[in-house]
Amino acid sequence: MGQFSTAELESEFSKFKAVNDAVAISQDWNQWADQFTEDADYVEHALGTYKGREEIRAWVYKTMGRFPGNHMVGYISLWHVVDPDTGRVICEIDNPMRDPGDGSVFTATNITILTYGGDGLWSKEEDVYNPAEFAQAAKAWCNRAQELGNLTDEASEWLIKFGKYL
Repeated sequence: MGQFSTAELESEFSKFKAVNDAVAISQDWNQWADQFTEDADYVEHALGTYKGREEIRAWVYKTMGRFPGNHMVGYISLWHVVDPDTGRVICEIDNPMRDPGDGSVFTATNITILTYGGDGLWSKEEDVYNPAEFAQAAKAWCNRAQELGNLTDEASEWLIKFGKYL
């Protein structure tokens, strides 16, 4: 048996989801970063590994503070499993983008592996996803928002810079 019980992992994951819900509204990524131990690791396969809470905080503000991250309106756990033997919670997270103006939905998902460090803090997060799937969702959102006359300047710049490669 692992160091943490299923009940504790379930409880802490519920808190993690609640913070995700709050951050989706506030865009205050400090509360998200504060869920990690000071020496936590964040493994982001497309962008690298970040060491420590403050490096994670800097990364998340940079990434989620610009398009397409800042157009995501939720980080919704579609399912999860708890593994008390390893102290992990594994889940699939849906990342829908804001309504481009007609109610259509553009989204992509990732698998998140959280390792619990105790005392209400996570010692590691690893996100596994297909970057091309996220890029295609962002491009489709841009195209629809443009058709509707709702494309933001920042999204337009992203589309010009990256859209031609997708």
